[in-house]
Amino acid sequence: MFRKMRRHAQQLPAEECLEILKTVPRGVLSLLGDEGYPYGVPLDFWYCSEDGRLYFHGAREGHKLDAIARCDKVSFCVLDDGVRRKGEWALHFRSVVVFGRVSLVEDAELTRRICRSIAERFTDDERYIENELAGALPRVQCLALTPEHITGKRVTES
Repeated sequence: MFRKMRRHAQQLPAEECLEILKTVPRGVLSLLGDEGYPYGVPLDFWYCSEDGRLYFHGAREGHKLDAIARCDKVSFCVLDDGVRRKGEWALHFRSVVVFGRVSLVEDAELTRRICRSIAERFTDDERYIENELAGALPRVQCLALTPEHITGKRVTES
């Protein structure tokens, strides 16, 4: 069902793909938007090692949720920061693309855990996190991406 990577020598092992998902804090979620146009939206996310899902948070209404209501198939792409080797101009980076289906998270405790886990990727200020959760949770809709296929690639700019 999913294509094999054409340049398989650059393909990352599955474990490396998961490590990237655990450490990179944001990526682009791509959906089928209005009038059949692709819609890519940058989002913070959390990869949960326990269930293998990726979680996102956002508003309770809007383009993203309208698109998901029409078609739950999505892709999500992340890039690491990359490195420049001494004396080279090219950036060497790794990317991961996750294909799967996204659904709304309805459970209040899971929503709280998702929002907390995403916040903890950016700060360890417990007071700030609790204050944000108190103010934002009533307005948040979380999403769960269940992967069907994950692929990663080592890339050198040229």
